[in-house]
Amino acid sequence: MEIRVAESAGFCFGVNRAVDMVNDLVDSGKAVSTLGPIIHNTQVVNELAEKGVTVVNEPVEASKDRTLVIRSHGVSRDVYNFLQKENINYVDATCPFVTKIHKIVSKQSEEGKTILIAGNSEHPEIKGIMGHCNGKVYTFQNEQELMALTEKFPELQNEEVCVVAQTTFDIQEWKKCLKILEKVCTKSNFFDTICNATSQRQIDAYELANTSDLMIVIGGHHSSNTNKLYKICSKFCERTYLIETAAELEHISFREDDKIGITAGASTPASIIKEVLDRMSVKSGEVVENAAEQNFEEMLEESLKNLNTNDRVHGVVVSIEPNAVYVDLDRKQTGYIPAAELSNDPNAKPEDVVKIGDELELLIMRTNDQEGMIMLSKKRVDATKGWDVFEKALENEEVLTGTVTEVVKGGVIAVSNAIRVFIPASQATATRGESLENLLKKDVEFRLLEINKQRRRAVGSIRSVLREKEKAAKEAFWNSVEVGKKYTGTVKSLTSYGAFVDIGGVDGMIHISELSWTRIKHPSEVVNVGDTVEVYVKGIDTEKGNISLGYRKDEDNPWNKFTSNFNVDDIIDVTIDGMSTFGAFAVIIPGVKGLIHISQIANRRIEKPQDELKVGQVVKAKITEIDTEKKRVSLSIKALLNDEPVAEEAAE
Repeated sequence: MEIRVAESAGFCFGVNRAVDMVNDLVDSGKAVSTLGPIIHNTQVVNELAEKGVTVVNEPVEASKDRTLVIRSHGVSRDVYNFLQKENINYVDATCPFVTKIHKIVSKQSEEGKTILIAGNSEHPEIKGIMGHCNGKVYTFQNEQELMALTEKFPELQNEEVCVVAQTTFDIQEWKKCLKILEKVCTKSNFFDTICNATSQRQIDAYELANTSDLMIVIGGHHSSNTNKLYKICSKFCERTYLIETAAELEHISFREDDKIGITAGASTPASIIKEVLDRMSVKSGEVVENAAEQNFEEMLEESLKNLNTNDRVHGVVVSIEPNAVYVDLDRKQTGYIPAAELSNDPNAKPEDVVKIGDELELLIMRTNDQEGMIMLSKKRVDATKGWDVFEKALENEEVLTGTVTEVVKGGVIAVSNAIRVFIPASQATATRGESLENLLKKDVEFRLLEINKQRRRAVGSIRSVLREKEKAAKEAFWNSVEVGKKYTGTVKSLTSYGAFVDIGGVDGMIHISELSWTRIKHPSEVVNVGDTVEVYVKGIDTEKGNISLGYRKDEDNPWNKFTSNFNVDDIIDVTIDGMSTFGAFAVIIPGVKGLIHISQIANRRIEKPQDELKVGQVVKAKITEIDTEKKRVSLSIKALLNDEPVAEEAAE
């Protein structure tokens, strides 16, 4: 009896990643739920249940007290919206290859294209994909369903169509469907979204089944990709069996001269494959056990034996996904860099850190992935180089540049040269009391106060750089300042008597009377803290270090506007603004008032202005005098009344 194991049998990258994420959350002490079984494998789900992991079937069942994990199949956009609206903490374990499909259908449907999806409409992956479409979407499982679809909707022949496939779709069936679509839907855009691991697994199963007397497919009975493997193998090997555990081998009859092929679905863990091989070795004898064990070890470890954890390798970026970056290592294995291992900046997106085609020096983190995927780190290589830069910078008191990525207890974290630098609150701003939140996501300059490479600790100071710059700015300012010189400044603070403005390392004050040509009660009526203002120097006190600033502009002076547009004897509309015993004050234009003396209000004697006028009343008046020196205007209503003809008395 000869036993051969397909090289691609077992966990795919996406499934392995999802299970690892759940285990990592559990190990960190989190209470975890998964949205549906994390994989279609009863044994793995039961093992996780023993660790306290629960399964919820709908988002509404999720508890705010537990972290919800979205499985590798992915979910619709509505599910994400619901979780965010309800403030449910979740971790997204959607396979990057599935996320890629979500992006494709979302973009294509927004452009008005009809979406065709090759796959089972009841499968959670397909439901998730459909939930990212914004227009018409149809599904089909095979060429027969596709033909029926095009006959039912003949308009598809003339529409722009986007075609994608479930990541585990049958490759041969996909090729058949493409031929139909190329003939029927001439405006189709095809996206080959079948997962590489799925493709290889199906090819390996096909080749193995063609040369085997008996095929064993290991995987969950409800697993879509496992059932596809079973279907493929059954076409070429009549004695094909689908089993979920080694116990089911008892119902299979083996012959001494059988050539046995073994493959496994993407949701089948290595432990179950190993258990099946061990059970078969008991049935077949020691010789077969050694051969099977050797094949299995070759499947999992042979390609990785020359790569050790902590070794450095070079890779070229070939794909960028939200959760990871994939690199070509110029060898059989595929490498991936988890988003958390790209940069020390937790806010950085993968596409902001690297671009496709970038060549990177990377550190191997793990090589025991069943799919031969090598986990790599970029940030750790960068950090190693960064410590060399830091040591020189500390010795020479050099100024470094970094980006503030977090506000933490007692200070902020800035990332520079791939190293996290702690900057205490007392060293983060020019003065105490300033908000640290204002620094978040800002580029800052700092000096190192101390570093400890062994403990990976670095402490810096922004304040020392700010104070040095402030000192230099003050010296430059006092060397060049003069009365009348104009500056662009920033309002730093307000008081009841004026506004203080930073005009280049030195604060000057705009008195409240200089802020507006009209009377104001507080500076906030004109300016606010943070405003950029144009000012000019009115006075300098070098002994006290005080600068008086002007803000009002001559062209805005209401008196100048008045004298340019009005003359004596002009008849104008004015608004009564106030009363006194000797007359009424009236607004001519904003900022300029005139006096209507009590003797000029009526053509008869009155006791007080209120007998004829009310505040807010608009009346016509004649300008009788303009005193330019004292900036006073005299008005008369009586002059207009005298000009009006007096009515003749009725004849007796």
